[in-house]
Amino acid sequence: MEAVLAGRAGPVLALLAGLAMPLGFAPFGWGWLPPVALALAFAQVAAAPSWRAALGAYLFGLGYAGFGVSWIFISVSRYGGGTLAASVVTPLFIAFFALYPLAALWLGRRLGGGRPALTVLVTLPAAWLLIEWVRSWLFTGATWLSVGYTQVDTPAGAVAPLFGVYGATVLVCVLAGGIAWLALRPRPGPLALAAVLIAGHVCAGLLGQIRWSEPAGPAIGVTMIQGNVPQDEKWLMDNRIATLRHYAQASRAQYGTPLIIWPEAAVPAFRDSVAENFLRPLAEEATEAGSTIVTGVPVREGEASYNSVVVLGEPENTYHKRHLVPFGEYVPFREWFGGALDFVGAPMGDFTAGSRTAPITAGGTALGVSVCYEVTFGPLVADALPEAGVLLNVSNDGWFGDSLAPHQHLEMARFRARETGRPMLRATNTGITAVISADGRIRAEAPQFERTTLEAQVTPRRGITPYVIWRDWPMAGLAVAVLAGAWGLPLLRRRQGGRPRHV
Repeated sequence: MEAVLAGRAGPVLALLAGLAMPLGFAPFGWGWLPPVALALAFAQVAAAPSWRAALGAYLFGLGYAGFGVSWIFISVSRYGGGTLAASVVTPLFIAFFALYPLAALWLGRRLGGGRPALTVLVTLPAAWLLIEWVRSWLFTGATWLSVGYTQVDTPAGAVAPLFGVYGATVLVCVLAGGIAWLALRPRPGPLALAAVLIAGHVCAGLLGQIRWSEPAGPAIGVTMIQGNVPQDEKWLMDNRIATLRHYAQASRAQYGTPLIIWPEAAVPAFRDSVAENFLRPLAEEATEAGSTIVTGVPVREGEASYNSVVVLGEPENTYHKRHLVPFGEYVPFREWFGGALDFVGAPMGDFTAGSRTAPITAGGTALGVSVCYEVTFGPLVADALPEAGVLLNVSNDGWFGDSLAPHQHLEMARFRARETGRPMLRATNTGITAVISADGRIRAEAPQFERTTLEAQVTPRRGITPYVIWRDWPMAGLAVAVLAGAWGLPLLRRRQGGRPRHV
């Protein structure tokens, strides 16, 4: 096997392994596959000559990103600059994204120092962990396709309340290293090691027996309204009245339910432009009927505009989105390029990032709010705890069409629930609207691309998980410490070897 991986077939196998990686994510959910696919990449990089290892690493990244984020083409072609722009932007984005796996695999190989066991068992897993963490904040952050998400339904997902998604990443990578070592050295020793790692992977599920949070009161009734407004019609002035009428009528049918939730930017206009003739009367009407409406709506405050979540009738309860999507909600480098990149910008112009981390209160419940893409950042969602009893994510996945992205997005939201020990309400425009329990399981969901409502009972919880306290720092520190040790140990040995011996 080592000769095959080191030869001409190695880069091809690495490409195939990269293409297999997204099958571990939703909607496929083959959580067992990423450790195997990543093991193949580890083994190829460790066994091949330098140039062939680099080629294999980059091809692995191209396959991983090319399949995993193929939905970018849909977003840009349908709702951005058109097919021509998508044909340029998508390959460029994939080529850039592939640099992250390349960096991880190449760093692990270099620090392995040509020792296959050290490389596949130690430095490659640590380098992969480090690069995943780095890309979560570098250039504003890119958390999509972090390999730990594939474990949300496996025993490894039980580490979420302790170490978050990167804790699951560690388990995947260490297991991949054991399988890679077995592929390179198919002998009893590596076989026993791989068996031990698999057993450890399974035993991690015992952590799922720990309950880090507890009910904080009785269940409350919730209705989430899925408007299913097509993305290419959402912001048209001619459709505004029909859209608002639909949400109002759907809400009236649910009056008496304590919480009625609309998705991100359900109101396709700035709040101040529809406050007097729509939002305020509706809020009064709902309050009299015993309901509170929470909606996504753009908000203007002076010269700044925000992508916000507002509790109708309670203006002090407003959350402004803090982590904006580059080229989706604002155009970076505007001072350099002017309006040249506006074709991939936000439909209402550049938004401003908010700063509020505290929960908003609606219907007597403290809600930890995230808007769309924000739910992919564990530390950001954890900011609302321990005060928040329920997590709320409003989103508009209409940008993604019928692609992998809405399923991947929901999978990441499920991980946030496990990390924090809180149930999550996820209200979306086109789906997937869902109710997620505190252990990350989907209790109820609405079908995609249908105008519908999702009714549920949700119980607020209290308590705090270790992850909420220390966030991603233990895993980042582990990666840095391991790689620093791998880098420093040879230097120490050479220095000791160069000293004169005293008899």
